[in-house]
Amino acid sequence: MTELIFIRHGETDWNIRGCFQGQLDVPLNATGQAQAQRLAQRLAPERPDGLYSSDLDRARATAAPLAAAWGLAPTTLPGLREQHFGVLEGLDMASARTRHPEAWARWLEQRADYEIPGGGESRLRFHARVIEAVEALARADAGRRIVVVTHGGVLDMLWREVHGLTLDGQRDCPIPNTGINRLRWADGRLQIEVWGDAAHLA
Repeated sequence: MTELIFIRHGETDWNIRGCFQGQLDVPLNATGQAQAQRLAQRLAPERPDGLYSSDLDRARATAAPLAAAWGLAPTTLPGLREQHFGVLEGLDMASARTRHPEAWARWLEQRADYEIPGGGESRLRFHARVIEAVEALARADAGRRIVVVTHGGVLDMLWREVHGLTLDGQRDCPIPNTGINRLRWADGRLQIEVWGDAAHLA
């Protein structure tokens, strides 16, 4: 059994503005930096066997206080980046609707097989990438406890995978910034023990 603690990165200004962040590097804002510090204070007594992070800046910046608290160097994992949103990346919803009306309309359908032009990643491909990366990590760290700092979309894929949900449609689970999600890999499958724990932000 592998214990996996997944954490969404701290808040960014683009979170507040409702922008498609995707795989662009966006820094944490002041609130996100404070969230990362409070997360590290809360988890300091729970030093894991390994610390991993998406290679995007907002995830690495969230992992940095944890790394300092535990004396661990985080390993970056490109496979656990956020989904790529093609030409919509960097745009808020109003701008996306105005500049790319066809892509916006298709995205609103929330079809798992739709790939946004400009290098966008369908949810089917995104899900396959995420699950492959998580399963490889769980097997490589079998019997250990690891922490992974990642993104809302990645966590949505894990939620859907565990609950056997379709990849079509909007997400239906809470994914707070720096929320703690405790999963385990046992008998060849993922299980959720705790989801969206953000008590450190209260």
